[in-house]
Amino acid sequence: MNTVLRRSAAVGGLTGAAVLIAAVPAFAHVSVQPTSAEKGSYSTVAFKVPNEEDSANTIKVEVSLPTDHPIASVSTQPVPGWTVQVTKSKLKTPLKTDDGTVNEAVQKITWTGGKIAPSEFQQFTVSLGPLPDNADQLVFKAVQTYDNKDVVRWIEPQQQGQAEPEHPAPTLTLTAAPAANTAAKGATAAAAAPSSSGSTDTTARVLAVVGIAIGVLGVAYGVLTGRRRDSTTPSA
Repeated sequence: MNTVLRRSAAVGGLTGAAVLIAAVPAFAHVSVQPTSAEKGSYSTVAFKVPNEEDSANTIKVEVSLPTDHPIASVSTQPVPGWTVQVTKSKLKTPLKTDDGTVNEAVQKITWTGGKIAPSEFQQFTVSLGPLPDNADQLVFKAVQTYDNKDVVRWIEPQQQGQAEPEHPAPTLTLTAAPAANTAAKGATAAAAAPSSSGSTDTTARVLAVVGIAIGVLGVAYGVLTGRRRDSTTPSA
C-alpha cells in the first residue's frame, strides 16, 4: 500500500510540475494591459515587461506600433531611471483628425538606461488615440534586450484557433463602442413628458374658457331676444 501511495504521489508531483512549467511562459510574456479597448477611443495602456533571465538584466525595450493602422496621437509616461526615444515616420496616407491633418505617426518607442533585474518586471505606460474603428486588434511587436547580449523578439502574432506561439506579440483587442444607454433615453423621454402634458393642459383650459364665453354670449342673446318679443307683443 505504501508503495502504491509513493508512486501516486510521485506521479502527482510530476504532473503538478508539468502544469507549473507550462504555466510559466504565460506569466513571462511581454504583454499589453488592459488587453482590450474601445474602437475610436483614446486609451492608456501599459506594456508589462518581465525579466525571464536568472542572471541578466533587461536594459532595453523596443515597441513597434502597427503601420497598417497608424495612430495619430501617442504620448509616453516618464519611467524613473529610463530614457525614452520616440521614432516617427511619414504617412503615405495622411490621417484626418478633429485637430487637423496628421502627416506622420509614431513608428517605434524605445526605452533605455534603466534595468529590470531577475524576478522583476517593469511597466511602460503609453497613451494612444484615436484607436482605429476599422480593425479588431492592434499587434505591437516588442524586442527585449539583456545585458548579456540576449535578445528576445516578441513579434509572433496569435493565430485564431491555433496554439499560442513561443514569443507572442502584445495584442490589444478592439471592441465595439457600447450601445446608447437606454436608461438615458428613458430619462430624456420622461423629461419631455411634462412639457407635452403641460401643453395639453393649457390647450384644454383655453378651450374651456372659450366654451364658457360662447355659453355666456348665447344666454345673453337669448335674454335680449326674449325681451324684444315681449315688447312687440300687443297687450290684451
